Amino acid sequence: MKRRHWLAAAAAAPIACATSARAVADSAAAPAPLPSPLPALMGTGDLGVVVQRARGALSLVNTSQPRVLAEITGLGDLSHASVVFSRDTRFAYVFGRDGALTQVDLLTARVVQRVQQAGNSIGGAISADGTLVAAQNYTPGGVKVFDAQTLTLRADLPAEFEPGRLSRVVGLVDLPGRRFAYSLFDADAIWIADCSDLARPRVTRLDGIGRQPYDALVTPDGRHYIAGLFGEDGLACVDLWADKPVVRRILGGYGKGQAALPVYKMPHLRGWAVAGRHAYLPAIGRHEVLVVDTESWQEVGRIPVAGQPVFVMARPDGRQVWVNFALPDYDRVQVIDTPSRQVVATLQPGKAILHMEFTPRGEAVWLSARDDNRVSVIDTRSLATTATLAVDAPSGIFFTSRAHRVGF
Repeated sequence: MKRRHWLAAAAAAPIACATSARAVADSAAAPAPLPSPLPALMGTGDLGVVVQRARGALSLVNTSQPRVLAEITGLGDLSHASVVFSRDTRFAYVFGRDGALTQVDLLTARVVQRVQQAGNSIGGAISADGTLVAAQNYTPGGVKVFDAQTLTLRADLPAEFEPGRLSRVVGLVDLPGRRFAYSLFDADAIWIADCSDLARPRVTRLDGIGRQPYDALVTPDGRHYIAGLFGEDGLACVDLWADKPVVRRILGGYGKGQAALPVYKMPHLRGWAVAGRHAYLPAIGRHEVLVVDTESWQEVGRIPVAGQPVFVMARPDGRQVWVNFALPDYDRVQVIDTPSRQVVATLQPGKAILHMEFTPRGEAVWLSARDDNRVSVIDTRSLATTATLAVDAPSGIFFTSRAHRVGF
């Protein structure tokens, strides 16, 4: 009985965390009134958050019984926000466009602490051991690494590629060990930071990788880091298992001889688009998804799609790949059957579909329709809409299952 009482009390009470003068007051981040009280004792494996893009808030959601549990406010500019989770899936770390890093307790639906760490930030990662949270920054260019419990700054890694010149950082991912890989948009480079010794972080610099890397992914086994290139056709690939990693150019000239279309929204590579031994990648400025063999890293096919792909995401079992699009086609989503490499369905689930997220086993996918103020839950077998949730201007959707996947 004593153990049961201790667990209930621990789950119901906010955790005591070290804070600093920059931590926000609880009163500024108190959740809105809930439709029903949060249970005193619950797991976190079926929780997630939906970013309310316009209001600086999160909707805390349950994925087993699709519903909104609470609203968490006071998170600043979330116009380009991303989220990672602690290993125990109790905490979410929110990277805001305004350069703030916020730790949120999912069990109490409250902000724990918040650090204004940069002027302009577009994402981050958490180390494989869960002890470090890293933020990638546009202004000033570079990566800052924080203690995951206290948000104390542990390492500052400026992206200074020439004297006095800092690059915007994109494509930050976690690697096995306390390592991170990231791309320098303005320096045409990929850097790998080993933070196992925080007193002396070691940064490996790979230069001349191709023009303007804009985003990146790491394969599920943590072996290959792939950066997309905005300034030219092609991608940059690094074998992270090599004793001395080098950059290999892949898919060079995939648009050769064709006029590129205007790019209305940059594609995203963050989020696995790997199904079996193939990667499915958006072609910049084209209405195509590229299919790449991950053994040879050669193109093995192209799939025509309805518009310019933004997210190309594989269902966890790899049987389907779902694609959303930049405007003017951002009211549509297409489903690719991977064995046949054919588009098997075109859906119109709402206006401005900004993000997709699969449930942990892939039986459902959640879609945010920003301009309809709605999140739709769709069965991935029948393609029927099984639930809708009212959310103000939803964009990113992030489930706690990401905590246990490389590169998420």
